[in-house]
Amino acid sequence: MKIIKRKTLEEFWKKHANAKGSLDAWFHEMKKGAFPTPQSIKNRYASASIIEGNRVVFNIAGNKYRLIVGFAYEQQFGYIKFIGTHAEYDKVNAATVGG
Repeated sequence: MKIIKRKTLEEFWKKHANAKGSLDAWFHEMKKGAFPTPQSIKNRYASASIIEGNRVVFNIAGNKYRLIVGFAYEQQFGYIKFIGTHAEYDKVNAATVGG
């Protein structure tokens, strides 16, 4: 799976150093894996939430942060749409944030 906008993750962990390990691990697991369906992601990340628009919400760093990724499953691309604290997440529409 190719993940687009890794720089978004790097910018986030510069502000939230305690997220770096979890985000880096998530990125490398996704990069090495193949996830052809939403269920394949759910099988690997049980706490992830599958939402409309081929998006998945991941809990990061012990559920301190939320990561929203839009997936093109056939093409094996993941597009980072949002990363933030719970308070920041509560202010966005997870189905539309990041275009």
